[in-house]
Amino acid sequence: MPTSTIELHRVLRAPANRVYRAFIEGTALCKWLPPNGFTCSVDHINAIEGGTFALTFHNFATGEAHSFGGTYLELIANQRIRYTDQFDDPNLSGEILVTISLKELMCGTDIKIVQAGIPEIILPEACYLGWQESLQLLALLVETSVKN
Repeated sequence: MPTSTIELHRVLRAPANRVYRAFIEGTALCKWLPPNGFTCSVDHINAIEGGTFALTFHNFATGEAHSFGGTYLELIANQRIRYTDQFDDPNLSGEILVTISLKELMCGTDIKIVQAGIPEIILPEACYLGWQESLQLLALLVETSVKN
């Protein structure tokens, strides 16, 4: 089955450790990962190499949900995250490989995301739109420092 690959790049005004944590902590993922119109629940998350995760996105307007999960292949603190991703829906079969590369900069963190093996039923432009919304929410989460 044909697949596609998308690549994204951003520079965030936040330290790499904060961006890294946003990708591996369940409460953080629920705050920023679902694109506009969706909420998220964490079924489980074990952010260690070989550990697994499972999330469910809920369409707030329709009440429909889709679940997905995968395995952490590589976790290098504040530098790199690689994991597999699979949808529970049999119409979206196949394994997606996601690589997040982080590089500490003087002004924040350079982040590169590569998502390879996206099933052909999912349009690349829809992935880009969803990721753009998610990355805006990620920036709001990690670029803000709240002090008591």
